[in-house]
Amino acid sequence: MNVPALPTANAVLNASSAVCLALGFLWIKQGRKRAHARAMLTATAFSALFLAGYLYYHFAVVPEVGHTSFRREGIVRGLYYGMLISHILLAALNLPMILRTLWLARRQDWERHRRWARWTFPIWSYVSVTGVLVYLCLYVWNPPAVVG
Repeated sequence: MNVPALPTANAVLNASSAVCLALGFLWIKQGRKRAHARAMLTATAFSALFLAGYLYYHFAVVPEVGHTSFRREGIVRGLYYGMLISHILLAALNLPMILRTLWLARRQDWERHRRWARWTFPIWSYVSVTGVLVYLCLYVWNPPAVVG
C-alpha cells in the first residue's frame, strides 16, 4: 500500500488535536484551568498545521496527482459521503467558532467563552475524529484502483 505522506501527516495532526481536545475537556471539568488552556492552545496549533497541510495538498499536490477516489459501493459509499459532507460543512463552520471561543478566553470573558465552547467543542471534536476516519476510508480501507 502506497500512502502519500501528507495525508498521513494530516491524519496524525487531526488525531493529535482530538486527543488535546479530550484532555482539555477533562482538565476543565477537574478545575485545572492552566492545563485546560495549554491543551486547547495545543489543539489549535495542531488544527492550524492540519489546515495548512490540507490547503497545500489540495491546491498544490492534487492538481499534479489527482484526487483519491473512494471505491467502495453500496451502503458504505453512502455512509462515507454522508460523513465527508458533514465533516466539510462543520469544519468550515467551526473555524470562526474556534477563533471566537479563543478570543473570548483571551479577553477572560468566561461566561461567553463557556457558552461558545458548549457548541465549539463538540463540533471541533467531531471534525477532528471524522478527519481521521476520512483518511482511513481513503488510504487504508479503500480497495486499490483497478488498472487496465
